[in-house]
Amino acid sequence: MQIQGLGCVVTGGASGLGAATARELLRAGGHVALLDLPRSDGEKLAAELGEKALFCACDVTDEEQVAKALARADSAFGGIRIAISCAGIGWAQRTLTRDGAHPLGPFRKLVDVNVIGTFNVIRLAAERMSGLDPLPTGERGVLVNTASVAAFDGQIGQVAYAATKGAVVGMTLPVARDLASLGIRCVTIAPGLFDTPLLAGLPEPARSALSANVPFPKRLGQPNEYALLARSIVENPMLNGETIRLDGALRMPPKG
Repeated sequence: MQIQGLGCVVTGGASGLGAATARELLRAGGHVALLDLPRSDGEKLAAELGEKALFCACDVTDEEQVAKALARADSAFGGIRIAISCAGIGWAQRTLTRDGAHPLGPFRKLVDVNVIGTFNVIRLAAERMSGLDPLPTGERGVLVNTASVAAFDGQIGQVAYAATKGAVVGMTLPVARDLASLGIRCVTIAPGLFDTPLLAGLPEPARSALSANVPFPKRLGQPNEYALLARSIVENPMLNGETIRLDGALRMPPKG
């Protein structure tokens, strides 16, 4: 699918992987709606990106807010062909500590944002894509989701995060099969260690230690490298129903 002139939405679009992806889609000629929380820098970033960018404040876990954001983007761009889900949160805690069992509250929160939020965007974006005429390739739309290598190599203390990212991986093939007859593809990216706001708060020695685990290139991934893969997925019609690791050959050890 050629991105030129197409309507795109990126959740978590105000920062990190989402912001980099929005920039790459704009470079490819797309029109991009940044979906992010009201307190984010989405409005500021959209103004910086120019007239082809739009900020839609919403919480991905809220059905009504996402529906309204997609409707606004649909109206502004004349249809949504591309939906990339980068919104997500993390949490680190062992199943059992000296203070007791892992609390359910944070686990539920991660499920709500990382799993339900991702599926909420998938289903509502797919519904809008289904009403569009197919392109010459037969495609109506592309869905790209964000998991993590933690889905496969969850470390000590990552039980909640790994479980939710594993769920995103698990959705990918069934969604692709569900939507195949409509010409809507679904692919997931599983990033390794990336230089995003989730890691930005760590002291430099900790960041260097993480980088040392990556075989090559021996550094944290850059958000634009995620964005390049997202663009490639959109542009390559044979990519469907798959989760792609983007990790420099990293396999996470039990401890970080």
